[in-house]
Amino acid sequence: VQLQASGGGLVQAGGSLRLSCAGSGRTFSNFFMAWFRQAPGKEREFVAAVTWSGSSTAYADSVKGRFTISRDNAKNTVYLQMNGLKAEDTATYYCAADPVWTVITGNGYGKRYWGKGTQVTVSS
Repeated sequence: VQLQASGGGLVQAGGSLRLSCAGSGRTFSNFFMAWFRQAPGKEREFVAAVTWSGSSTAYADSVKGRFTISRDNAKNTVYLQMNGLKAEDTATYYCAADPVWTVITGNGYGKRYWGKGTQVTVSS
Protein backbone atom coordinates (compact mmCIF):
# COMPACT_ATOMS: atom_id res chain seq x y z
CA VAL A 1 0.00 0.00 0.00
CA GLN A 2 1.29 3.43 -0.94
CA LEU A 3 -0.04 6.23 1.25
CA GLN A 4 -0.08 9.93 0.45
CA ALA A 5 -1.12 12.46 3.08
CA SER A 6 -2.32 15.95 2.25
CA GLY A 7 -4.29 18.84 3.67
CA GLY A 8 -1.82 20.34 6.10
CA GLY A 9 -1.23 24.06 6.39
CA LEU A 10 -1.07 27.09 8.62
CA VAL A 11 -4.11 27.86 10.75
CA GLN A 12 -4.88 30.08 13.72
CA ALA A 13 -5.61 28.60 17.12
CA GLY A 14 -9.23 27.56 17.32
CA GLY A 15 -9.41 26.87 13.61
CA SER A 16 -9.96 23.67 11.67
CA LEU A 17 -8.20 21.55 9.08
CA ARG A 18 -9.03 18.27 7.38
CA LEU A 19 -6.22 15.92 6.49
CA SER A 20 -6.60 13.25 3.84
CA CYS A 21 -4.58 10.11 3.24
CA ALA A 22 -5.06 8.41 -0.10
CA GLY A 23 -4.03 4.79 -0.44
CA SER A 24 -3.16 2.79 -3.52
CA GLY A 25 -1.85 -0.65 -4.26
CA ARG A 26 -3.01 -3.56 -2.14
CA THR A 27 -6.55 -3.75 -0.80
CA PHE A 28 -6.96 -0.66 1.31
CA SER A 29 -9.94 -1.97 3.26
CA ASN A 30 -7.87 -4.86 4.65
CA PHE A 31 -5.94 -2.51 6.90
CA PHE A 32 -6.60 -0.59 10.05
CA MET A 33 -5.65 3.01 9.46
CA ALA A 34 -4.25 5.64 11.79
CA TRP A 35 -2.80 9.10 12.07
CA PHE A 36 0.35 9.89 13.99
CA ARG A 37 2.19 13.14 14.53
CA GLN A 38 5.71 14.23 15.32
CA ALA A 39 6.71 17.61 16.65
CA PRO A 40 10.32 18.82 16.42
CA GLY A 41 12.47 17.16 19.03
CA LYS A 42 9.73 14.77 20.09
CA GLU A 43 8.86 11.17 19.42
CA ARG A 44 6.19 10.24 16.90
CA GLU A 45 2.92 9.75 18.75
CA PHE A 46 -0.41 8.11 18.09
CA VAL A 47 -3.31 10.44 17.30
CA ALA A 48 -6.28 8.39 16.05
CA ALA A 49 -7.15 5.06 14.43
CA VAL A 50 -10.11 3.55 12.61
CA THR A 51 -11.13 -0.05 11.95
CA TRP A 52 -11.66 -1.66 8.55
CA SER A 53 -15.30 -0.70 8.31
CA GLY A 54 -14.97 2.63 10.05
CA SER A 55 -17.38 1.53 12.77
CA SER A 56 -14.85 1.79 15.60
CA THR A 57 -12.26 4.43 16.38
CA ALA A 58 -9.62 5.23 18.98
CA TYR A 59 -8.09 8.56 19.97
CA ALA A 60 -5.25 9.91 22.02
CA ASP A 61 -6.52 11.71 25.12
CA SER A 62 -4.99 14.95 23.86
CA VAL A 63 -7.29 15.08 20.83
CA LYS A 64 -10.51 13.46 22.09
CA GLY A 65 -13.51 15.63 21.40
CA ARG A 66 -11.61 17.78 18.90
CA PHE A 67 -10.42 15.38 16.18
CA THR A 68 -12.46 12.87 14.18
CA ILE A 69 -11.03 10.07 12.07
CA SER A 70 -13.05 8.49 9.28
CA ARG A 71 -12.49 6.49 6.12
CA ASP A 72 -14.06 5.98 2.73
CA ASN A 73 -12.99 2.60 1.38
CA ALA A 74 -14.58 3.31 -2.00
CA LYS A 75 -12.11 6.17 -2.37
CA ASN A 76 -9.25 4.42 -0.55
CA THR A 77 -8.99 7.45 1.69
CA VAL A 78 -8.83 8.09 5.42
CA TYR A 79 -9.53 11.52 6.88
CA LEU A 80 -8.67 13.41 10.03
CA GLN A 81 -10.98 16.31 10.80
CA MET A 82 -9.24 18.59 13.28
CA ASN A 83 -11.29 21.21 15.09
CA GLY A 84 -10.38 23.51 17.93
CA LEU A 85 -6.73 23.42 16.97
CA LYS A 86 -4.15 24.42 19.55
CA ALA A 87 -0.54 25.50 19.24
CA GLU A 88 0.50 22.16 20.72
CA ASP A 89 -1.08 20.38 17.75
CA THR A 90 1.70 21.77 15.57
CA ALA A 91 3.53 18.80 14.07
CA THR A 92 4.10 16.77 10.97
CA TYR A 93 1.18 14.38 10.58
CA TYR A 94 1.62 10.91 9.13
CA CYS A 95 -0.88 8.26 8.12
CA ALA A 96 -0.16 4.59 8.64
CA ALA A 97 -1.69 1.21 7.85
CA ASP A 98 -1.40 -2.11 9.65
CA PRO A 99 -3.50 -5.29 9.84
CA VAL A 100 -3.15 -5.53 13.64
CA TRP A 101 -5.20 -3.23 15.88
CA THR A 102 -2.80 -3.22 18.81
CA VAL A 103 0.02 -2.29 16.46
CA ILE A 104 -1.79 0.54 14.67
CA THR A 105 -2.91 2.08 17.99
CA GLY A 106 0.50 1.90 19.61
CA ASN A 107 3.33 4.38 19.51
CA GLY A 108 6.49 3.52 17.66
CA TYR A 109 7.56 3.17 14.07
CA GLY A 110 6.80 -0.51 13.49
CA LYS A 111 3.76 -0.18 11.23
CA ARG A 112 3.30 -2.08 7.97
CA TYR A 113 3.04 1.07 5.85
CA TRP A 114 3.71 4.75 6.40
CA GLY A 115 2.85 7.71 4.25
CA LYS A 116 4.94 10.83 3.89
CA GLY A 117 3.97 13.53 6.31
CA THR A 118 2.00 16.73 5.95
CA GLN A 119 2.86 19.75 8.07
CA VAL A 120 0.28 21.32 10.37
CA THR A 121 1.20 24.63 11.99
CA VAL A 122 -1.11 26.29 14.48
CA SER A 123 -0.38 29.90 15.35
CA SER A 124 -1.39 31.20 18.75
